[in-house]
Amino acid sequence: MNRYPLWKYILVAVVLLVGIIYALPNIYGKDPAVQISAARAAEISELTELEVSGVLETAGIEPLAYELGLDSLVIRFADEDQQLQARDLISEALGGNYIVALNLAPATPDWLRALNAEPMYLGLDLRGGVHFLLEVDMEAAATRAVERYVSDIRSSLRDERIRYMTVAPADNAPGVLVRLRDAADVEQTLTLIRSEHPELNIDDVSADGENRVLAQLSEQTLTETREFALQQNITTLRKRVNELGVAEPVITQQGAERIVVQLPGVQDTARAKEILGATATLEFRLVDSSNSVEDALNGRVPAGSKLYYDRAGQPVLLKRDVMLTGDSIIDAASGIDQQSGGAAVFITLDGQGAQIFSRRTRDQIGNAMGTVFIENKTETTRNEAGELVRETSTIEEVINVATIRDQLGKRFQITGLDSTQEARNLALLLRAGALAAPVEIIEERTIGPSLGKENIEQGMLSVLLGFVLVLLFMVIYYRVFGIVASVALVTNLVLLVALLSMLQATLTLPGIAGIVLTVGMAVDANVLIYERIREELRNGNSPQSSIHAGYEKAFSSIADANITTVMAATVLFAFGTGPIKGFAVTLCLGIICSMFTAIIGTRAMVNLIYGGRRVKSLAI
Repeated sequence: MNRYPLWKYILVAVVLLVGIIYALPNIYGKDPAVQISAARAAEISELTELEVSGVLETAGIEPLAYELGLDSLVIRFADEDQQLQARDLISEALGGNYIVALNLAPATPDWLRALNAEPMYLGLDLRGGVHFLLEVDMEAAATRAVERYVSDIRSSLRDERIRYMTVAPADNAPGVLVRLRDAADVEQTLTLIRSEHPELNIDDVSADGENRVLAQLSEQTLTETREFALQQNITTLRKRVNELGVAEPVITQQGAERIVVQLPGVQDTARAKEILGATATLEFRLVDSSNSVEDALNGRVPAGSKLYYDRAGQPVLLKRDVMLTGDSIIDAASGIDQQSGGAAVFITLDGQGAQIFSRRTRDQIGNAMGTVFIENKTETTRNEAGELVRETSTIEEVINVATIRDQLGKRFQITGLDSTQEARNLALLLRAGALAAPVEIIEERTIGPSLGKENIEQGMLSVLLGFVLVLLFMVIYYRVFGIVASVALVTNLVLLVALLSMLQATLTLPGIAGIVLTVGMAVDANVLIYERIREELRNGNSPQSSIHAGYEKAFSSIADANITTVMAATVLFAFGTGPIKGFAVTLCLGIICSMFTAIIGTRAMVNLIYGGRRVKSLAI
């Protein structure tokens, strides 16, 4: 009696082994490191590692290790002083084509990395850094959408030669008001707008002798516009944060109108604000192939042209006349060109942009066109007197040169790219060149690394104290069965840490609180089982039947208690913000682990101790 089949013992052993393996990386700590990743057209290769090693060797800095990955180079150091010194030297040597970020690289052994075993990330409250809560101006997003519709409708009316007095945003609702000259054109205008923009609510609002058509944005269109603005802003902010040199930024949506930006390891709030508020745009210009680039390099730039440089530093002579700006781009996606099989970026323009581009590329088939990326940056630096000085700089670079193969319109593609990765980067650049709607910083917090270290120490102390007190109580009160429960509690913690590591979860202070609560709750199931066993013994049942009844009859109470807790944690996760979600996730995982260890794990140990033989009494 009270014997498990072999497969259950194997299951417990396998789960415990996997838990130990994936929890191990958290005990090795992290090394101060510098992470180098490519920006723009730069590539990370062995040449990059060779150049960096030469710079550090000249400065007398000996790194612990170089780790060259597919798209980054991580250099480990013995202490933070070497890390900071190396970061400055590498940034100066590599220039603006690379992003040099401070990082903490896990000191996990190679055999664990081969199994994809990685430690948990540390949240902002544990590592230190800057937290921003941004609110997106959704009214501005709707206004911009209305302006695009105004442009599209105006262009359509011109193409159909419908005479209008004005096409302008409506005063009392998000929409477009069209004032026509002739009443006979009202029906044609209604039909035209409905066919081209079925997502709009179109009505004839003629009154007081005026012929008017109102095209209002439907609730669904407004919702989609706002969601698009929010997602495009998140994409833009992620790109901009890379310029700040943050290795593990957290940029997430909060609610329907807000964005949370967390920058671990960053203490300069002013610098972070400048990056988040930067502006960027795009321009399409024809390549000036009739004049010499060499003459332009020597100072003889033609009157109608301007000298630019591409991302590799090569000069490109473009005409000053701007064919189109990036403001007309409403979408961009990377893909494969069906004709050549090479990488391509597919561009979608708004109505006015499509009309302009079609007209200007009609007579330029066979000529080359350059895409210019323009970014305005505001930086705060110290002058020789030590005073803070704000400097505004403009970066202009050619990110692509391609030949115009056909008259371009609302949709076209950019080819001639080196790789699919470059195509994805260019598509991201085109989508994220500027914020879709203005953002306002409504909350900001700076957390120092010393406070984060203190949080870790106090959190670990709370876990340890709760753990030891629970162990002492269980061993004193339940004796051998208390030792079994204590082993299960240790296993529960190991499995919980392993799950958080496998999910690559970010450990925060509320997450530590969830672990502390789990420690206290993990023995609840054992208390219910053990008290049931004692009750069966008092009723005169044999030890073996008491063990069997204790585990069988206490299960319904255990399941009820844990299910209600999981329901509460699910509500917290559904409606809570980031820290509350972290607490809820930790709590749910802890309950799952405690159910396994308290019911299956302890039963396996009790069966090994007492099962399959005659027992006169139980040490409970």
